[in-house]
Amino acid sequence: MSTTKHNFPALHNAMWPGIVGKGPDSEPAIDLDTMLSLTAAAEVDGTKFDGVDLFLSLPHTDIDSTDDDLKVLTDKLAGYNLVAGSLVAPVWPPAGGGSAMGSEEERGRFLTQVRKSCEIGQKLRRLGIRKYGIVRIDSAASPADWAGDPGGNTKRIAETFREACTIAEGYGERLAAEGEICWAGMHGWKHMKELLELVDRPETLGFQADMAHTMLYTLGYNSPESRIIPADFDWSDPDVVMDALRQVTDALRPWTIDFHVAQNDGTVKGSGSHDKTGRHCPPNDPNGKMDIVKVAGLWMRDDNGAPTRAFEHICWDGCMFPNSMMLSPDTWRSVLATMIRVRDAHGWN
Repeated sequence: MSTTKHNFPALHNAMWPGIVGKGPDSEPAIDLDTMLSLTAAAEVDGTKFDGVDLFLSLPHTDIDSTDDDLKVLTDKLAGYNLVAGSLVAPVWPPAGGGSAMGSEEERGRFLTQVRKSCEIGQKLRRLGIRKYGIVRIDSAASPADWAGDPGGNTKRIAETFREACTIAEGYGERLAAEGEICWAGMHGWKHMKELLELVDRPETLGFQADMAHTMLYTLGYNSPESRIIPADFDWSDPDVVMDALRQVTDALRPWTIDFHVAQNDGTVKGSGSHDKTGRHCPPNDPNGKMDIVKVAGLWMRDDNGAPTRAFEHICWDGCMFPNSMMLSPDTWRSVLATMIRVRDAHGWN
């Protein structure tokens, strides 16, 4: 018998930490079955994870999955008593996509991956295993390349995103752009807001907030002009951190349609072929800079303190955890307990 205070939002675990930052130049990838098994086994006082968010790339879910493949995936999720939520579109060049600010050919590859992802999303809904969630995208280009022509490149990304919106609408899907310091035109909170406003398709394109990444927005990594927390800050005053995060959430919460609970120690991390990005930490990491439950409320409640109800599920993201940590059942019980505390504080019935 579950003892949680609220029924909503649903609690999901991300599957892509089994792949991102893994591979030949790092630790081995963790297969989807193992990730699902660990997720399904986690339980805290009768409450379990409701579902998972999926990465549409091998070795997990093939972007070119057939109808039979998707039926197998649906049966697998149902067998674990899990549903599917948000989907990550593999829009980057190494995964078959292309830069959103690149040549026509590169942009075409980007849009093809968006189309394939939206088609999978629609099919999983028709199979009954997915009732909510978005398709996640980014610009698939680096801030360094963007800096060569900031205005022109942001405009080009916006054009590509608008075309992606038209594709998504044809499948009944919504897109969410994840603000992360490693993506061109999205590498600072001011740049991210500008891009969303330039695309101007709020019914179709929103923001995916990940607490580890948006924490770095306050520090101005890759975007010094966006820095809020002072350069010499010693982290002794939590009010300074909350005030800085409040500036970011005030700017981006109105756009937020997908939300990742996470922790960050105020540093950047890259692993394998993945560029430097927000360092995801375990929820109980002593170096974590955020009161997770408190900061989650900045994203999950509006200016009047009421739950925004802008998303039907929240997801834990623990990218680039070492495999030893990811394969420990204790990790996922700790994560689930944190998710429950977030929902108890900011959820609804």
